[in-house]
Amino acid sequence: MNDADRDAVERLKPLEQFTLSDVESLRLILRGESVIDWRRLDFTDDEQVREFLLAQEVRAEDAADRLRMEHVKSEAVAYLRRQFDYPIPRPVERATVPELMMLAAGRGHRAMCACTILKCMHIIHHLDGRELLFVLPMSDQEVFHIVEEKVYRVIGGMLAGGFPVVEFVGGRKNKDSLITKLLSKQETIAAQIFDKLRFRIVTRTREDIFPILQYLTKKLFPFNYVVPNQSINSVFSFHDYVGKTPLRPLLTQMQLQNPDGDGYTPTDNQFSADEYRIIHFVVDMPVRLPKRILDRAPPVAAPLGNVIFVICEFQIVDRDTEANNELGEASHAKYKERQKKAVMRRLQLGGTGESQGRIPVAPAAPPPRVEAGRADDHPAGARGGPAGRPDDVRKKR
Repeated sequence: MNDADRDAVERLKPLEQFTLSDVESLRLILRGESVIDWRRLDFTDDEQVREFLLAQEVRAEDAADRLRMEHVKSEAVAYLRRQFDYPIPRPVERATVPELMMLAAGRGHRAMCACTILKCMHIIHHLDGRELLFVLPMSDQEVFHIVEEKVYRVIGGMLAGGFPVVEFVGGRKNKDSLITKLLSKQETIAAQIFDKLRFRIVTRTREDIFPILQYLTKKLFPFNYVVPNQSINSVFSFHDYVGKTPLRPLLTQMQLQNPDGDGYTPTDNQFSADEYRIIHFVVDMPVRLPKRILDRAPPVAAPLGNVIFVICEFQIVDRDTEANNELGEASHAKYKERQKKAVMRRLQLGGTGESQGRIPVAPAAPPPRVEAGRADDHPAGARGGPAGRPDDVRKKR
């Protein structure tokens, strides 16, 4: 059975079966937090560890991958000793990476040391993957194609398996959109654009969003590579919503306890209409390179492994909220109108301070279900638009 077939026969995990690790992962995504701030992992068995490694594009049964993991672990241990003279118990140092992950789910000094090593490994692996991307003789278009193949395989399996996804849109931001976006931002540097690749999923109901997100963290991107401080959530007040579901008993077990801070995650997008609702986050997605590309790599790439990282934007929303988003000031057409007006004003008149501030938006009726928070209205330009847009791929059920 190939990967697509395997995905197609799987089913979403109901909330009743969510683990503490699942709930922690979802809060990190919705809040835009960093795994470096975590005190522990929450894995309970070897299968959860294997699943997490697969999401990182690491196959524990592959000898080359095991060697790569040990190399990164050794580099992390050496860094901690070199920079901090950090004492590491011998059993922790000798543990394999999967064993470290189980240790990091425990309590006590060894658990803390295992967690510290894993945090450093997270950074080292990411740095190596970024460097590998730069040294490879690949164009952006080749890189984007590999990412799209991965995304479409997973989402295609979900659609084939009857998952509650009513619409999926994926595409690359065209050059005119990139120019307009940069002209509208204070940070007029192309490196600040996170949504050259963007994907949007519309679920059947609001209650389908948590299971869909949980599935994506297992099959498409690992939660630890969600980019901190880039998440928008104006659909769920996390703590309140979880408290009304079977997940409620897990709330008191979670790290970073801060119920008052577990509400909506608003946007500072100056073109956003207050009534727009979305879950938006950015992932530096790990992508395993095929042999045909690694064979073209220069010798300097050999120690860097076979995984690169590519920034992608994801949006997820339910069907009813999506329909409301197309009304009035929240619509994509109104968003683009406000953005273009600001760009032309800036090009012609310049200006700083209040002249660059939020453009007034006409009052609108309160949004359904939620009374606070504000979403990033279409930062990716992935708001669907007319079917057949050249930079989007649209699939509907």
